[in-house]
Amino acid sequence: MKNPTQTDAWGQLSSLSKKFNHADFRLSDLFEKEEDRFALFSQTHENLLLDYSKNFITREIMEALQELAKDMQLQEAIEAMFDGNIINLSEGQAALHTALRLPEGKNPHPEVIDCLNKMDSFVARIHSGEWRGHSGQKIRDIVNLGIGGSDLGPSFICDTLKDYSLNVVNIHFVSNIDPAHLDDTLENLNPETTLFIVASKSFKTLETHQNALTAREWILASSQNEVSIQKHFIAITKNLSAAKEFGIHEENLFPIWDWVGGRFSLWSAIGIPIALSIGMAQFKELLSGAHSMDIHFRNTPFNKNLPVIMAMLAIWYRCFFNARSSAIIPYSERLKKLPIYLQQLYMESLGKNITNEGEAVSTSTAEILWGTVGTDSQHSYFQLLHQGTEFVPIDFIAVAEPATQGFNAKERHQHLLSNCFSQSLALMKGSLKNKSTHEFVAGNKTSNTLLLKKLNPYNIGNLIALYEHKIFVQSVIWNINAFDQWGVELGKMLSTQLFNGLNSDIKGKKIDSSTKNLIEFVKVNGQ
Repeated sequence: MKNPTQTDAWGQLSSLSKKFNHADFRLSDLFEKEEDRFALFSQTHENLLLDYSKNFITREIMEALQELAKDMQLQEAIEAMFDGNIINLSEGQAALHTALRLPEGKNPHPEVIDCLNKMDSFVARIHSGEWRGHSGQKIRDIVNLGIGGSDLGPSFICDTLKDYSLNVVNIHFVSNIDPAHLDDTLENLNPETTLFIVASKSFKTLETHQNALTAREWILASSQNEVSIQKHFIAITKNLSAAKEFGIHEENLFPIWDWVGGRFSLWSAIGIPIALSIGMAQFKELLSGAHSMDIHFRNTPFNKNLPVIMAMLAIWYRCFFNARSSAIIPYSERLKKLPIYLQQLYMESLGKNITNEGEAVSTSTAEILWGTVGTDSQHSYFQLLHQGTEFVPIDFIAVAEPATQGFNAKERHQHLLSNCFSQSLALMKGSLKNKSTHEFVAGNKTSNTLLLKKLNPYNIGNLIALYEHKIFVQSVIWNINAFDQWGVELGKMLSTQLFNGLNSDIKGKKIDSSTKNLIEFVKVNGQ
């Protein structure tokens, strides 16, 4: 089946959705009718618990959602992905990021194992001090130059797992082409003890390439020797010739393959900053956690399959309740970068309006994903969530164990968790007193709660892979390609054209009046 709206399950779901529109419907009443509702609508996988009981669902609805998944041949699509079939149809590629976390003895891709071994050797040389800069000093600072998937994933993981850092080197991330980002980073660094990672599959990504050129000049100004580039740069790229031309020694090049999309790449050599921070042993724990979720996703029946459950709920709300946005709210300071990481993963993958066959989609696709860390969010936009006019499904994410062991940490952590749980409860129940006053809170707001036992590399690998597979399921049901991003490419192309306009006379050139006058303003005022 190519069109989900033509399935019997879609029609059934459309009818079932109407029962939640009645004025007298109360989400909280479902708990009174089903005392075992949590048992019915929760699932665990290892150290991860998903409570999805606070949703507009019944057993009948969940069965219909599973039927929709079957009608759209989800299991066949899952097998095709894991088998390495070409599922990125517009680019003629497989999507085999799952192969990056297969155990060594079970991995049929020797190039992946070779890369991991090379990473292991590199990390050991940096940590031991064997790798030296041009003046013979140890490397103390690592600057990752990348953008998108080459920045967001490693940056998020390093931040999240800072308690596992070996504190051997300092890790910095520069993504923005704004000169302030790189200049501010370099201000307090020593070129003799700094190593740069150029993370770019094409080695042509504008932001990364420009930052790399500036970093190169910074190193050369210190060393006055072209050979020093070999001691202060490594690259993760497919374009080996461009990297060598830049001055990076072949031994300092790490591969990235066409079948690994940028937003799915932190498991590859793109994860070198993670390995430098927490060590290769813990990096492999991250891979193991993700692999565990891969096994769960591939082999677990849909009614107990965490990624499938979460994906079908997202489709339920997007397509039958017109949810125009959803929120990710982690109640963990360590997870504060999770929302922005998932924004790229989700919206770059599912922000499509064309099917795999090149036709217009028959239904809505991805909603806008947003969010920030709790409890800060409660004092920011939760007013809208409670009393606004928008319907916003939420994923609350929390950790059972506190990340730190400071003074009174356990009690403070309990306050954190009580805030998380109370918000999902308040959103569901509302406050029906004083219905005609400003104090009235309607409730009936839906949410999932994901609880991790502990914030460690294995469990974080589990969590990220869960969202990767959730997104894949949604792409299958909507019959869109989760692995291309042609809209992003268009912006890159136009940027090059406008850069030329900023540096030349644009009179007589075909350009709209808005863009033309913006350029002229910069020429007059920006120099």
